[in-house]
Amino acid sequence: MSISSLARSERLDMCDLMQDVGPDAPTLNEGWDVLDLAAHVVAREHDLWATPGIVLGGPFAAAMQLAMKRRRRQGLERLVDVIRRGAPIWWRAVPSGARLSEYYIHHEDVRRANGGRPRADRPDLDEGLARLVRASGNYMLRGVDVGVDVVWQGGVLYRHGDEPRAVLTGPPGELLLYLSGRRSAAEVALTGDETAAERLRAAELGI
Repeated sequence: MSISSLARSERLDMCDLMQDVGPDAPTLNEGWDVLDLAAHVVAREHDLWATPGIVLGGPFAAAMQLAMKRRRRQGLERLVDVIRRGAPIWWRAVPSGARLSEYYIHHEDVRRANGGRPRADRPDLDEGLARLVRASGNYMLRGVDVGVDVVWQGGVLYRHGDEPRAVLTGPPGELLLYLSGRRSAAEVALTGDETAAERLRAAELGI
């Protein structure tokens, strides 16, 4: 399955799960329930005036908060309908890997906070996410000042920095969750040099 097809599948599965658990269900995003997360996805894709707040933060963040507040008033059913219909044309210019990352992570934000376990029956998704980790490892580890080997099935997906080295091992989806800052939910093993491992644990991660 192509990266774009995987992104579309994760988007639709996320919609199904949001409807199943309801607007007040928790997510991995601190302080956000499912309605907040749905409002975030719709505002990010449709409210261009607010999207700089995601990347730039600071004073720009207030615009995204306002956009989300307005979107929340629409209710979960309407927001999910908007998400399910697909992103606007401009969003389709975003690389398919970035879209897969967005939808996979937010799908897992809902799944893991509501008792979901890692998915072990999707080799196609594993391969797609492995490609994503390889391509985005430099960006996700940009704040880490030690060496890190990101490993799946005995092979290094991405090698970052110099010695000393930590070794982060797990399935691609778990690695992506860890590297996106969802450490507590990611089922990975962190080994290698203990000093490097501690510095990776303390580093600011996120996409």
